[in-house]
Amino acid sequence: MAADILLYDAEIVPVGKDQLQHIEMARDVANRFHAVYGETFVIPEAQISEQTMYVTGTDGHKMSKSKNNTINVFADEKTLKKQIMGIISDSKSLEDPKDPSSDATFALYKLIASQEQIEEMSAHYLAGNYGYGHAKKDLLELVLEIFKTPRSQYNYFMQHPDELETQLLTGAQKAQEKASEVLSRVRSIIGLRP
Repeated sequence: MAADILLYDAEIVPVGKDQLQHIEMARDVANRFHAVYGETFVIPEAQISEQTMYVTGTDGHKMSKSKNNTINVFADEKTLKKQIMGIISDSKSLEDPKDPSSDATFALYKLIASQEQIEEMSAHYLAGNYGYGHAKKDLLELVLEIFKTPRSQYNYFMQHPDELETQLLTGAQKAQEKASEVLSRVRSIIGLRP
């Protein structure tokens, strides 16, 4: 991972809190190289969003593909609905007030909702007569609304693989150009010929 960061002169690397050590390792590698050969690499800085340091999965634990507790916002609507409706909640009845701070559906909703929407859902939880099914339905509607354009683009490219391949090749070419520039700089500094 350090090579992937340093190879492209990454200045800011957005990471989750649990990935911070990878940025620190990249910084250590670059600084050790600099101690021997002089300034060569850009020293990356981590960018951690306090709001998304930890994303709750459908089981209430940290979201992870290996735990199969993710929500695929690009899935077809039926699959997406099944994933959201499968979010684990407690057994409080519809009438009971609920604690939004301890609910996985609310935690996910907060990641994409406006402050006004968050306050409204929180009030519903605290007032009672608002079930987890209602919250999950509201989350599904918000996901479909927020990700409408990206979902449309995703579906377009899935139906037009040749255009997707063209986009991927264009990106790969840009990455190759940048990587070649950095490798050339490193080779020159350590005395290797291209």
